[in-house]
Amino acid sequence: MKITTLLLSQIKRFVKKIIGTILHYGNTRKCPVCGKTFKNFRTAGLMPREDAECFWCGALERHRFVWLYFNKMTDLFDGSDKNMLHVAPEPFFEQELESRFGEEYITADLFDPRAKVKMDITDIQYPDASFDVIYCSHVLEHVPDDKKAMREFYRVLKPDGWAILLVPVLGEKTIENPEISDPSERKRLFGRIDHVRQYGTDYADRLRETKFNVKIFRPSDFLTDDERVLFGITDASEEIYYCTK
Repeated sequence: MKITTLLLSQIKRFVKKIIGTILHYGNTRKCPVCGKTFKNFRTAGLMPREDAECFWCGALERHRFVWLYFNKMTDLFDGSDKNMLHVAPEPFFEQELESRFGEEYITADLFDPRAKVKMDITDIQYPDASFDVIYCSHVLEHVPDDKKAMREFYRVLKPDGWAILLVPVLGEKTIENPEISDPSERKRLFGRIDHVRQYGTDYADRLRETKFNVKIFRPSDFLTDDERVLFGITDASEEIYYCTK
């Protein structure tokens, strides 16, 4: 029964992808993650955004932005061996990264059984300087002691390695109160019931307090206007926080 249900679910998702691709056939938008082209992307989000989600792989604006950054601005795909830690792996990234790095690519999550390693990022069970690359997106806002997690990322990053640690930044100053546990109050203050804070533009300073060197990249720093339109890169794409020791 479980196998049948899983198979039906997979078939439904595949049919949905095919229908979306056919109905939105065109070449004015391109997803850099899966390479598919469309006339537009799907509307998506808790507060619906037009031109947001790839019909084929599901990548949102921030995912497409990060993937372009990986390719254009880092050494991730230069052909050299790398030990990479990917926390809460996005499926559309996971397949490509797994094929490129194999056993040196470690996916980690505290709850997701798909991940290779069950990991609490405030207590990472790897030695110092274990990873060349760390990628963690939209996780720290769920972690009560985010600074401890940042220190752990710093510890396991190699001296010449780099990390991209992304969070939703929604204000000027980070708002948090560890005493708030009521789901409705968390949603009101932090945007979602499973968030324990709302990050502000001082997020980079929190990373720097952990001794990280932080550079902030925006779409206009390395993408042309035409590229931003083609790949659907908007203000919702967020900023990239590139961290080194």
